[in-house]
Amino acid sequence: MVFQPIDPTPSPRRPRFKAIPVRTLVPNLITLLALCAGLTAIRLAIESKLEWALAAIVFAALLDGIDGRVARMLKGTSKFGAELDSLADFVNFGVAPALILYFWGLHDLKSAGWIVALVFAICAGLRLARFNVMADDPDAPAWAGNFFTGIPAPAGALTVLLPIYLYFLGVPNGPVTIWLTFFYTLTIALLMVSRLPVFSGKRVGKRVPPEMVLPVFVVVVLFVALLISYPWEVLSAGAVVYLACLPLGWLSWRDYKRKDALAAAAGTPASPAGAEAAPLAEPGPTPGAEGDRPARLN
Repeated sequence: MVFQPIDPTPSPRRPRFKAIPVRTLVPNLITLLALCAGLTAIRLAIESKLEWALAAIVFAALLDGIDGRVARMLKGTSKFGAELDSLADFVNFGVAPALILYFWGLHDLKSAGWIVALVFAICAGLRLARFNVMADDPDAPAWAGNFFTGIPAPAGALTVLLPIYLYFLGVPNGPVTIWLTFFYTLTIALLMVSRLPVFSGKRVGKRVPPEMVLPVFVVVVLFVALLISYPWEVLSAGAVVYLACLPLGWLSWRDYKRKDALAAAAGTPASPAGAEAAPLAEPGPTPGAEGDRPARLN
């Protein structure tokens, strides 16, 4: 035959994907900027520019603190954004601080210094993996959203760098200081993967009373001015205060558990999740909701 017969059945069309709204791209762009800041911090640490490396980590932490809130405000949450945020958190608050500490002074301990840097980075990754697994727990009580399980990754990164803050304040970088940094880094790493309840602060600041708008502006401007003018003093004080407040989170969590136990003994439901309190879990997306962005680590 000269001509091939024509098949009357039309060929199946390839599925066409919907256009992605811009509001879903904005939070991911913020997350990518934070990731760039974390990677730049590693380069600056290799070049012995520790001041700028720490500034990049602080900048990454600030961006990590707003990307999730921006996503929820713009209703641009997505599973892709949640996975990208997890990757950025591991690099920015696990790998980068460990390498900064190693290039700063832990390298003097040779293999021991490298091991503790590895332990910190691995603990950050394990904490992140546990968070992703626990985020979908539907049996968690309503008050569990007020707490993290273990120190969150951004707080752990800013806290573990305390020895370098003190170094810039004049504390000598001698053998004793390096060994103290070794044990301090190991302690922060273990606190990140521990079961210690820590205040999350996610439900703070969602609504501001009208009479508090101007004071909030003044406090924010004052904090930024102090951070720029006296960075090492502000960061050191913040790290010490944060560590000192860790027992308060455990005491508050214990009070919640005791109230749930009393309510369960009285036969009344203690929380929307049920009368019996569930194990501590981190807040996550509403079960069954499509496209919700899991709660951030910050």
